[in-house]
Amino acid sequence: MQLSHNEEDNFSLARFESMLKTNDVLFFDSNEFENIIHHYLENGKISLAKKAVKMGLAQHPTSVNLRLFKVEILVFEDKLDLADGILNELKELESSNEEIYIQKAQICSKKDLHQEAIKMLEAALEITLEDAEIFSLIGMEYLFLEDFENAKYYFMKCLESDEEDYSALYNIMYCFDFLDQKEEAIEYLNMYLNKHPYCEVAWHQVGKQYFDLKQFNKALAAFDFAIISDDRFVGAYLEKGKVLEKMKRYNEAIENYNITLELEDPSSFAYLRIGKCFEKLGCDDLALKNYQQTVHQDPLLDKGWIAITDFYIRKLNFQKALYYINKAINIDEENVLYWKRYARINNRLNFFEEAEHGYRKSLELGNYELETWIKRCDILIGLGEYETAINSMLQAIEFYPESAEVEYRLAGLFFVTNKAEKGYFHLKNALKIDSEYYIIIEELFPSIFSRKSVRQIINSFVKLS
Repeated sequence: MQLSHNEEDNFSLARFESMLKTNDVLFFDSNEFENIIHHYLENGKISLAKKAVKMGLAQHPTSVNLRLFKVEILVFEDKLDLADGILNELKELESSNEEIYIQKAQICSKKDLHQEAIKMLEAALEITLEDAEIFSLIGMEYLFLEDFENAKYYFMKCLESDEEDYSALYNIMYCFDFLDQKEEAIEYLNMYLNKHPYCEVAWHQVGKQYFDLKQFNKALAAFDFAIISDDRFVGAYLEKGKVLEKMKRYNEAIENYNITLELEDPSSFAYLRIGKCFEKLGCDDLALKNYQQTVHQDPLLDKGWIAITDFYIRKLNFQKALYYINKAINIDEENVLYWKRYARINNRLNFFEEAEHGYRKSLELGNYELETWIKRCDILIGLGEYETAINSMLQAIEFYPESAEVEYRLAGLFFVTNKAEKGYFHLKNALKIDSEYYIIIEELFPSIFSRKSVRQIINSFVKLS
C-alpha cells in the first residue's frame, strides 16, 4: 500500500524520534531529513531541528539544502559570521540558489544593513520562480528603513503575485495608515474588491478606513459586507459594534458584541463595550455586571478596572470606587492610571495622606502632568509639609518653567518657611507670567497675602480693590 505524503512525513518523524530514544542509527534520505527539520522549525523545536541537521549532514555531507537549514539555525542563534561563511561556500557551489541570497539578506538585516539586505533580495528576485515571498521580504526591509512608500509598493507586488496573501494586505494598510492616506487606501481596497468581491479581510479594512474618516454609514455597510462574506468573522462584528456605538445605536451594538461571545471564547473587550453601551442606556445593573465580567475575564486589562472605578465615581460612591481601585493596584501597582484615580478618590474622601501618596506614585511612574504636581503640592500645604512641597514644586518648575501656578505656590511656600528673599523672587516671576493668578496666594496663604509688602508688589502689577 502506498503512503500519502503526510503519512510518509509522520512515519519519518516517528522513526527519527524513535532513533533518538534508542540511540540506534537509522538511514534517512536527504528529503526525509529536510521534511523533519522543516517540521521542527515550523513548531519552534530548535534543539530537535539542530539534532536533525547534525545527523542529516553526517549522512549527506554534500547536501546544499541541509547546509542551508544549518545556516537558518545559526542566523536564529545570532551566529551571523559563521552562517555567512557557510553561505559564501555555498554560493561558490550553487550561485543560482535563491535561498542563499535570502539567508544573506537575513544576516544583513540582523546587522541593520537594510540596504545591503535589499540588494541581496533583488539578486534573489532575478533567479526565483516564486517571487511573492521575496517581494514581502523587501517590503519588510523598507519598513525597517521607515520608507513606507517603497514598502507599500513591494507589498503590493507581493499581493499581485499571491492574491490571497492577507499578511501583505495588512502591511499595505499599515503603510497607508502611517502615511495618512485614507482616501488612497479606500481606492486601493475597492480595486482589490473588484477582483475579490467576497474577501472579508478587504471589506473589514475598508470599514476601518471609513471609521477613521468618521463616515459611519459607509463603515457600517463595509462591515456588513465583511459579515456577508464570512458570517463567523469576529473582527467584523466587533468593528460593527464600535460603529453602532458612535451612531448611538446602543442596543444594536450590544447585539453585535454578543455575537462575538457566541462565536469564540468570551472576550474582555466585548464585555467592556457591552458594559459601556448599557451604561449609556441607563441600565446600571447590566453595565456593572458586564464590567465585572470584563475584569473576571482579564484581570490585567486596566480599562476594565477603570470602567468600574469611574462608574462608581460618577455615582459619587467613592467608597466603592476606592475598593475597586485598590483591587486594581494589588494586581498592577505600576499602572499610573490606577494611582491617579486612587489619589483623586482619596482626596474626595478627605484622606489626604493617602491622596498625597497616590499623586507621589503617579509622579514616580512618569505622570508629569501639571495638575498632578499642583494637586500634590496643595495637599502637602494642607498637611503642613512645606519643605516637601517646596522640593516638589522645584521639580515641577523644571518641566513647567513658565507656570504661574507653580511660581505662586513657591512664593507662598518660601514666605511661610521664612525665606522671604526667595518668596519675593518667585512672586515677581509669577506676576510677570500671569498677574491675575495672584488669587492663589490669597486662597492658599491668606496670612502671607495680608502682608503689606506682598500686597504692594502685587499692586505694582495689578490694582487691588
